[in-house]
Amino acid sequence: MRRSTLVIAALALCALAAGCRKEIAPGPDVWAVVDGKQILREDVERVYRSRVNSEAPAPSHEEALSLKLGILDELINSQILLDRAEKMNLVASDEEVEDRFAQSKAPYTEEEFQQRLQSTGLTIDDLKGDIRRQLSIDKLLNREVAAKISITNQDITNFYNQNKPQFDVAEPQYHIAEIVVTPHPDPAVHNGKNSKAANEADAGRKAAMLIQKLEAGADFTELATDYSEDPSASTGGDIGFIPESSLNRSDPALKKAALSLKPGQFSQPVHTKDGGYTILKVIAIEPAGNRQLSDPQVQQAIRNALRTRKEQLLRSAYLSEARDEAHVTNYLAREILESAGKLPDSN
Repeated sequence: MRRSTLVIAALALCALAAGCRKEIAPGPDVWAVVDGKQILREDVERVYRSRVNSEAPAPSHEEALSLKLGILDELINSQILLDRAEKMNLVASDEEVEDRFAQSKAPYTEEEFQQRLQSTGLTIDDLKGDIRRQLSIDKLLNREVAAKISITNQDITNFYNQNKPQFDVAEPQYHIAEIVVTPHPDPAVHNGKNSKAANEADAGRKAAMLIQKLEAGADFTELATDYSEDPSASTGGDIGFIPESSLNRSDPALKKAALSLKPGQFSQPVHTKDGGYTILKVIAIEPAGNRQLSDPQVQQAIRNALRTRKEQLLRSAYLSEARDEAHVTNYLAREILESAGKLPDSN
């Protein structure tokens, strides 16, 4: 009986020790595993190369590792959401992928397109894979988040009553959207097509392509989302209402362009001080005075603001829940901690 008890205790200790052992990386090039699916070092490096400006000073060792950690976290989140999309049969079809691929290729000649692929280290299969992943995730979030958002008239009334001072306008305000193209892209800023100019000449070509699309009838919001190199790309280029006095503090060329536009009009590309270009659109011009709740524009502005706020909250909550349910091991983060930030050969 005593021997049996000792054996059971020994087995229990072995099981406990096994449970406490941390998972061993399947290989040095596996930087994370999400529910059994590997994210490789090359997956991260590929995105990293596309975001770092080759003509700018190289990031420091720590900056490079920090950026790669951020990219890996994005890829982990994408894999988690893609797995959910697959389970719900929401994966983008071949036809949808080909349509989006054609759209992304359309602004360039074949030679320019191949040069861009080469500069980022992407293959056509890589690009189509990224497109399928993003379209699938968009389908998932539209169904699980966006479709469930409802803004009632009472919500709008409550917001107005709680924020009346902001509807008392002391001076004319310009509701502006913008598309920004810069020869010095920020690695932390992203757009729908991961489109970034590499230098001033490239910025000029890109701005010309965008104005051509706008003049052909393309939607300003969609182009801003897909191509703008500014944080406002996430809101379709919408930077909200700008008081007239604030325009005086902006680039004089931008002020001149904004003041020359009527609601609904967009400017030609404005050459800015940094060597880039900005295309402005005036959505609306609000004269000074008190804005009443009965104004349809006030109601729509509140509805849009509440919807955006709620969608951001629900997307964040949905991702947090999905991440909690997934089994994720981040081997890169572990290696960086264990090496005190001195992971070799990481640039």
